[in-house]
Amino acid sequence: MSDLDPRLPWLEALKWDDQGLLPAIAQDAVSGRVLMFAFMNRQSLQETLNSGSAVYWSRSRHRLWRKGEESGHRQRLRSIRTDCDGDVLLLAIDQDGGIACHSGRQSCFFYQLQGHLWVAVDPVLKDPEEIYGK
Repeated sequence: MSDLDPRLPWLEALKWDDQGLLPAIAQDAVSGRVLMFAFMNRQSLQETLNSGSAVYWSRSRHRLWRKGEESGHRQRLRSIRTDCDGDVLLLAIDQDGGIACHSGRQSCFFYQLQGHLWVAVDPVLKDPEEIYGK
């Protein structure tokens, strides 16, 4: 049986991968739309709970990534759930500015398969140049 054991301390009950990470899905708390996917480690999960804003582990930067630290599009935490196995996190969040994606869209899941092509079906709400000022 691989179910979560609720008798364990909450961080220990989770099933971390061999790199100490868990997949985390950020979902709009009101609409239910999936906004993005990232990874969390113990430190980012603890900091998310302590601060009330989403903090992830950036695998490319090898450091904590406070969502919105550059863009201002923070994610305010409403709740955290895990699945029956304790190996995936689901964060219900309020998305500041209505933009979760670095592309300037509401969601990172804006490509839709149409036939055999991926088509961007959601509009850019704000030009990334305006957000990040390259």
